[in-house]
Amino acid sequence: MTTDTLTKTDLETTPTRLGHALVRRLPTVARVLLGLNFFVFGLNGFLNFIPPPSGPLPEGAVKLATAFVESGYLFSLIKGTEVVAGLALLGGRFVPLALVVLAPVVVNIVAFHAFLLPSGTGFALALAGLTLYVAWAYRQAYAPLLTARAHAAR
Repeated sequence: MTTDTLTKTDLETTPTRLGHALVRRLPTVARVLLGLNFFVFGLNGFLNFIPPPSGPLPEGAVKLATAFVESGYLFSLIKGTEVVAGLALLGGRFVPLALVVLAPVVVNIVAFHAFLLPSGTGFALALAGLTLYVAWAYRQAYAPLLTARAHAAR
């Protein structure tokens, strides 16, 4: 279709249609980006395919990471959770549940970078923002959780 065959109405609504299409796809794009982050970084916890930072890390960051690994289970539990939840986000399955499971992980990522490794705070805040955006896109799924006086099923 050339501009010669477009009517005035077509020219006025085309950007609007493109904008609506983009807005409709934004939650999906955000969900996939979030899923990729958790899947890749979770998998890296097991396979170590991303090189570690070249410079020295702050003492507190090293102590915390060492404690996670030396506990014998915590590091694997966190990374396994990231992989499974990342796959759920990528596949668009159980997205609200995946976000609830990842919420404490995201809080700890932000706190870790804010207090122990400030160089990554921007990425941590972007990850938190992406998580909040996807949660907002799925906000209807959380309505039952926010009931003040819930009753047990009978």
